[in-house]
Parts: sequence; structure tokens; C-alpha cells
Amino acid sequence: MRCPFCGTEDTQVKDSRPTEDQSAIRRRRLCPNCAARFTTFERVQLRELTVVKKNGQREPFEREKLARSIHISLRKRPVEPERVERVINSIVRQLESSGESDIPSDVVGEMVMEALATLDQVAYVRFASVYRNFREAKDFGDFVGRIHVDADND
Repeated sequence: MRCPFCGTEDTQVKDSRPTEDQSAIRRRRLCPNCAARFTTFERVQLRELTVVKKNGQREPFEREKLARSIHISLRKRPVEPERVERVINSIVRQLESSGESDIPSDVVGEMVMEALATLDQVAYVRFASVYRNFREAKDFGDFVGRIHVDADND
């Protein structure tokens, strides 16, 4: 593993242990060149996934990009980081076990919407406002109105 500080390619693992949810291995590393310490995470990847955008553009699936969009929606919301990590892991597992290598971006978006709807309603609306491209305040009102109608029907 390359040192992120000095670029040396040979770093030493000082400690390895599974993460709390057992989804990854956390490794503490030491660079013998600059003495910097850093942490890496090793995760199982079942298959290489490609996200197919609406315009046909293809790009490799990035777990970090998924996590970043969810964290942005949840910014300053009272949701435990462990719950967020479980949601991210669940979405990634569902995508990897779908049997498909090419995943349409709207499938990922709908999975995030579904997860956020159960996690935090404010984050759900925030994500929807970007994902569904709300253009004016009325769009928010219409969407929130549909949420209440759906909740009343449950």
C-alpha cells in the first residue's frame, strides 16, 4: 500500500481487525520512510460494477461517491453513523448481488431514495430535490404532499 504522505510503496501493517459490522477489515499502517501512520479499509467486492447514466455515459461504480451523496443529504441530521454505514453496505451488496454488471443510474438513485425514506424524512426530501431536479418551491410542496398521502395510506 502506497503511503499517502510521501508516496513510498512499501508500508507496514501494524494492526488488523474487522469493522464493527464485519463488512471490512481495518488496517493501521506505518510508513517506514516518513513514519506516518494511516488507516486503510479492505472490503470484499463481488463484481466490477459500471453505472450507466441517462445520457449513456458509463463510469465505474464508486462506493465513496454513493456514501458522499448520502452523507450530504444527512448533513446535520440526528442519524447514527453506524446506521448510515449499514445502509450504504446494504445498497452496495444489493447492487453486487443483482447479477448485473451495468447498473442504470436511476436504479441507484431509487435505492438511495428508498433507504433515505426509512432513515430520515428530511434527508429523503433533500436527496429527492436534487435527484428529481426540483425547480421551485412548489415542487417541494407537491413532493412532501405525496409523502403525507403515502404515509396516511400505510
